[in-house]
Amino acid sequence: MITNFNQLDIAKQYTYADYLTWKFSERVELWKGWVLKMSPAPSSRHQTISINLATEFKNYLRKKTCRVFAAPFDVRLMDTKKPTSDTEILTVVQPDICVICDEQKIDEKGCIGSPDLIVEIVSKGNTKKELETKFALYEENGVQEYWIVQQGDETVVVFDLVDNKYQFRKIYSNDSIIPVGIFKDLEINLAEIF
Repeated sequence: MITNFNQLDIAKQYTYADYLTWKFSERVELWKGWVLKMSPAPSSRHQTISINLATEFKNYLRKKTCRVFAAPFDVRLMDTKKPTSDTEILTVVQPDICVICDEQKIDEKGCIGSPDLIVEIVSKGNTKKELETKFALYEENGVQEYWIVQQGDETVVVFDLVDNKYQFRKIYSNDSIIPVGIFKDLEINLAEIF
């Protein structure tokens, strides 16, 4: 058992089985086996946006089969050609918000497989991570809809998965209404989010 982040060999690849044994206060993610230390706790602004968005989804999903989860919540992404044992899973992320419509993907540890929708709220210093690495991970794993919330300029960039590739839909400003692609009858008014 590793109890201090500094005990990790960051030049080594790890699995979800390793991740489960770590007992330190820092939050980390695994990206294809590589450890990434997450930013410190999010700002109050970040948390307000997250709660407001999650509440919109939660209210809509009441009495429906889909469920919404907010970080920290482990999402285990995997190569669909490999088994799903803890020792085979190399990617564990904690999206700010995710919506999962296949109840079989939800277990006591979080989600195994791709959520239908992921929202990442970009904090200062992690723009490259959200826009490049997670974009590629989510696209490759079949996340149907990906939102990137820029809290500084109060915009939301939305991508839809079409033929296994993300297509840019639109940048929505703080007074826009976003139609949620995975739900044809849900729209979110950003004036109530920011």
